[in-house]
Amino acid sequence: MTAALVRALGDLAHRAAHPAGCGPRPCPPPAVLAERDDGIVVRSGPVVAKAHAADTDTAALAARLRLAAGPGLDGILLAPLPVAPGTHLTELHGRPVTLWPHGEPVDPGDPDAAPWEEAGALLARLHRTDAPTAGLPAMRGPAKAALAVGRMRTARPADPAVDPVLTAWRGLPGWARGEEGAGKRTRGAPPAGRGTHLCHGDLHLGQLVRHPAPHGRWLLIDVDDAGPGDPAWDLARPAAWYAAGLLPADVWLRFLDAYRAGGGPAVPADGDPWPALDVPARALTVQTAALAWAKSAKEGRAPDEVEQVMIDACVRIASLPPELAAEHTS
Repeated sequence: MTAALVRALGDLAHRAAHPAGCGPRPCPPPAVLAERDDGIVVRSGPVVAKAHAADTDTAALAARLRLAAGPGLDGILLAPLPVAPGTHLTELHGRPVTLWPHGEPVDPGDPDAAPWEEAGALLARLHRTDAPTAGLPAMRGPAKAALAVGRMRTARPADPAVDPVLTAWRGLPGWARGEEGAGKRTRGAPPAGRGTHLCHGDLHLGQLVRHPAPHGRWLLIDVDDAGPGDPAWDLARPAAWYAAGLLPADVWLRFLDAYRAGGGPAVPADGDPWPALDVPARALTVQTAALAWAKSAKEGRAPDEVEQVMIDACVRIASLPPELAAEHTS
């Protein structure tokens, strides 16, 4: 099935990239850029075809694609390409499929050149946009954290090693665990109005590409989790890495300062940002640790060094006294 889907994606991307053929020279073969359960990405020249997860809510994805294709997000989100007149969504082998312009990703081998300032500025612009969100599903960040914990429980049933991650998870307020009906009166819920900002939902450096047109600028990609929500969630992964010691303080401050300079609403314009970031950062710490336990179990290995850092961070969170944990969620 996967091989057939990859071939079909390559054919779709090839037709979109080379509608008139490649002239006297043979067209370059499609290249697989990613192959995971939640997404298979194949490139042909300037076009990328993506097969989304089989259980994707296609109505929700269609709404997010309309948002990305609209003029309000120009220069912030990479816009999808039409797969047919009037639509940005099709289906291949039972999977929803989209087409995108290819962009240059962040180079993982050159961390000093990572566009942290650009990421902060893009998030500030996204959170401040007045693009219409009517009919747009909520940002999926908390739901993805819950899915990660579920994967860990399935992969490592009754394993006491995961207990600190579960304890840290249970210490989060209901809204951060994606619980249905966890409204704004729940302890630790986002302050009134914070749930109405347009958010990306899964921000990390892999979600940025440099697009050649018109000015080689960085853009955010992957709208699968976008929607209205608490903008602090989009800062939570870098914040979690900083708190765990994976992201140097100067890099974190470059990112945060760029976000503040852009008028981002997730944190105060000055002063301590952590009261706004604490709950989402702890949720992303749990999500990352849970995925580390699930992935390492699937691959039959111990967590690697970076994964262990996030697992150890959950151990520290789980050891907080109940009264301090309550303060951190209020």
